Amino acid sequence: MAGEKVNLTGARETLLMTLYGKALESRLPHSLLKDRFADEAVRAIDYDFSRLKVDSNLGIGLAIRARTFDMRVQDFLARNPGAIVLHLGCGLDTRIFRVDPPDGVEWFDVDYPDVIALRRKLYPSRDHYDLVGSSVIDPDWLAQVPRNRPAVVVMEGLTPYLPAEKGPRLLSRLVSHLAGGELMFDAYSRFGLKMLRLNPTMRATGAEVHWAIDDPHELERAVPKLRFVDDISAYSAERTAHMGWSARLFIGLWRHIPALRKVGRILRYRF
Repeated sequence: MAGEKVNLTGARETLLMTLYGKALESRLPHSLLKDRFADEAVRAIDYDFSRLKVDSNLGIGLAIRARTFDMRVQDFLARNPGAIVLHLGCGLDTRIFRVDPPDGVEWFDVDYPDVIALRRKLYPSRDHYDLVGSSVIDPDWLAQVPRNRPAVVVMEGLTPYLPAEKGPRLLSRLVSHLAGGELMFDAYSRFGLKMLRLNPTMRATGAEVHWAIDDPHELERAVPKLRFVDDISAYSAERTAHMGWSARLFIGLWRHIPALRKVGRILRYRF
């Protein structure tokens, strides 16, 4: 597996940024994520990660976000034994190994076929773990997912890359197909998308972002079965303590200024 070459461009290439950030954070003595699978994957891939301009602040931030999603998934599974997890736009994230779902849970990781092929080379298989090679906006893949069980849908780092007109259609298909459950994703305002476009990784990869969500309730109007639950706070002072002072200052302002909070936030819905 050593020296596994990758040929990813645009939005697909950004998944290497999130993988690398989580791996870097997992090497820290005070790691929150402790993601050994991410670290091993980075060491196995033949790629110049330095071009992505990932520093320790970004790595810690990515780990905080990932841990927040992990905990919410674990909470849902504790309340809903035998549930389904749909991890859309999974990239090379190792959430299934971090969460380690109990017996009876059916887990689906969905991403482009070349990304899923790379996952198969890097990570072990396990029971009740389904890898689906498809664009998430292709309607056909959903036929593989059971309809009669509660489900938690996770879309970490996906929504900005979806075409603005196709995002709500994807959500409509999901809530129409599934029996009920929760949906969680990080959303960016229009100003947030402008900031993303200035990100060194985005500039290095040429990735484009499209879908902005300024008001969480606009999705309730576009997808009537959705009910907005909350805007999840992830970046506590305790979790950001090991970041540099400038990053801590920005996050402190972000937590207390409503306009900044809309730049990027984690939203949770029920359906």
